[in-house]
Amino acid sequence: MKKPILFLLAPGFEDHDHPEQRREYCPECAEMWGVLSYFPAIKEAVDIRYETLAHPRTGLVDLLGAGEHNCPTLVLPKGTDIPDGVRVKTANGYDYLPNARGIGIYFAKLYGTPVPRGY
Repeated sequence: MKKPILFLLAPGFEDHDHPEQRREYCPECAEMWGVLSYFPAIKEAVDIRYETLAHPRTGLVDLLGAGEHNCPTLVLPKGTDIPDGVRVKTANGYDYLPNARGIGIYFAKLYGTPVPRGY
């Protein structure tokens, strides 16, 4: 892996567990798309991959192992230096950030962008 991988749920997925089986979007994934549109250089620096709503989310499982994996998740290449103040989780030898705010903080520390509100 040469670039971090940002796993997102595709917009407009169907929630088959909802009584109306309606189409939905993930607010945290939409937040990540907002950050990527504000700062296009970051979009070019990550590999974006879509996962399904249903578990197991195979792309995440392939890298991090079995478990309940959230989207968005940013998986970092092995050996990536972690900036001070960024809290990562580790699984299967990979450091990763399992939520939009943590990813936003990582991007701010790495690229000098503003931090998410409330940080």
